[in-house]
Amino acid sequence: MSNGPGAGIPAVSTAILAMSRHLEVRDVLKTIVASARELLDAEYAALGVPDDHGGFAQFVVDGVSAEQWKAIGPLPRQHGILAAMLHNATPERLADVREDPRFGGWPAAHPDMSDFLGLPVADGDEILGALFLANKRCPKPERTCGFTEEDEHLLGILAQHAAIALTNARLYERSRELTIAGERARLAHELHDAVAQKLFSLRLTAQAATALVDRDPARAKGELHQVAALAAEAADELRAAVVELRPAALDEDGLVATLRSQAQVLDRAHTARVSFAANGVRALPAAQEEALLRVAQEALHNALRHSGAGQVEVTLTRHGHGALLRVADNGRGFDTGQVRRAGRHLGLVSMRDRAGGVGGKLRVESEPGRGTAVEMEVPGG
Repeated sequence: MSNGPGAGIPAVSTAILAMSRHLEVRDVLKTIVASARELLDAEYAALGVPDDHGGFAQFVVDGVSAEQWKAIGPLPRQHGILAAMLHNATPERLADVREDPRFGGWPAAHPDMSDFLGLPVADGDEILGALFLANKRCPKPERTCGFTEEDEHLLGILAQHAAIALTNARLYERSRELTIAGERARLAHELHDAVAQKLFSLRLTAQAATALVDRDPARAKGELHQVAALAAEAADELRAAVVELRPAALDEDGLVATLRSQAQVLDRAHTARVSFAANGVRALPAAQEEALLRVAQEALHNALRHSGAGQVEVTLTRHGHGALLRVADNGRGFDTGQVRRAGRHLGLVSMRDRAGGVGGKLRVESEPGRGTAVEMEVPGG
């Protein structure tokens, strides 16, 4: 791979676009590392996100197999060259990392590395991580090449955009956490009120039955039947509180069960009626199920927060070898042409990116006063 100006800048542009397609921090980190290794044609690449205790909160590698990584052992500490990049925010370009006085050796299973290029990933004064590569691939067996000044320049551009992508991903995850926490708090409050009301009615009915048991046994018997019914309803509400306040587990429960659970939670938490139906859906690749879930969540959020809808219907149906998700509401709707010009309004760009990232398509149908329907189609595996 030639890293001259003609080849390098388009490759950086491709890498930046790849990073921008992801919103979860882990996905962004993996894309940064893979993009950096491909961009500079290196055997190994890694990115470490430091914690506050001298180690790394996250450490992503590319070029090392899962078996090798497991054999290497615990994550590295912030010492030597890694610490210099993190603490001093300075690039490091070395012909042979093993000859640097700060080098402290490898674990037994660690691959051998020689030429080294590392840069901090920084957002202003905050160091978000350390990105580094090792063993630039050479056309000659004697390995006379190494990382160049041009390589360092290209990696610097990538690191600047990596900082933006990583910061955006952190903000996205934080906003999602706050949204989920808010929904769960609201649901907990409503479930508490519902159970409290049932228990209050239960208490009053039991008191009435006690007063009637001597002078009107027949009426007392009726009141006791009501006590039993109210107790059953209260038990159902408590079970709902336990089950529905659990975080959705896509890996454990599958897409259909997860969507059904989330629809039930939102149906309780909002005045709008939220329903879910599935027809003939079979298991899909994990990336597709994740993308379908995230698009459904985004579309539901829009419908419940912005549309004024009284009813939202979520359906998931088999479509060839894949699936078709539809989230439709009877809210106020909008002019899709105006929204398209407005850019990222209602998260439509992120939804389209998610669909495109798994080979799918996203369609949005809406008119003012006639509701909105979001459809996502994926091809299957």
